[in-house]
Amino acid sequence: MNYSDLRKVNVNEHIEKKNGLSYLSWAWAVDQLLQLDNAATWSYGEPTKFGETLMVFCTVEAFGKKMTAQLPVMDYRNKAIPNPDAMSVNTAMQRCLAKAIALHGIGLYIYSGEDVPEEDVVKKPEAVTPNAGALDGFSKGELDILSGMADDITKFVLVGKMIDAKDIWNRLNNEEKAALWSFLDSKTRSTFKKA
Repeated sequence: MNYSDLRKVNVNEHIEKKNGLSYLSWAWAVDQLLQLDNAATWSYGEPTKFGETLMVFCTVEAFGKKMTAQLPVMDYRNKAIPNPDAMSVNTAMQRCLAKAIALHGIGLYIYSGEDVPEEDVVKKPEAVTPNAGALDGFSKGELDILSGMADDITKFVLVGKMIDAKDIWNRLNNEEKAALWSFLDSKTRSTFKKA
């Protein structure tokens, strides 16, 4: 696979949101990377100190080339942490791994603030998830509406308003439900299923 193919993979259902920023799930990114290049490897560079803060580095070698990403060790407000503990450094290293994978093309669009890859509707490779193709056949406008509904469901689930979340869900047909489901993060899906 080459960069042109990898940058078209829609990763929306694997994005985690925190304080208005989007992150690609590092576990999914690693799984996807190894499915597409089982010889891929990664390594972490020595963290660099900037005053009392740290910058971590990760290099991913895949698809015939090496890409290195860097990331400061940050708190929940995305501010650099003075004298970070081991857990904060570990979290930054895993996020940096996902970012280095994205430099190969997988999910790179989320780091530029985009909601979907460049093409209006992108079919996921069949091996990626059982929901592959859920977004096929929808226009960009329809996907924007479904994405907004997914955001509303996520907000309702977060505050425990399951009746409101289910009200949105019950207005959709099966194809719309499958597409909307692909916009929800795994935590929201799990909570919604249990309700």
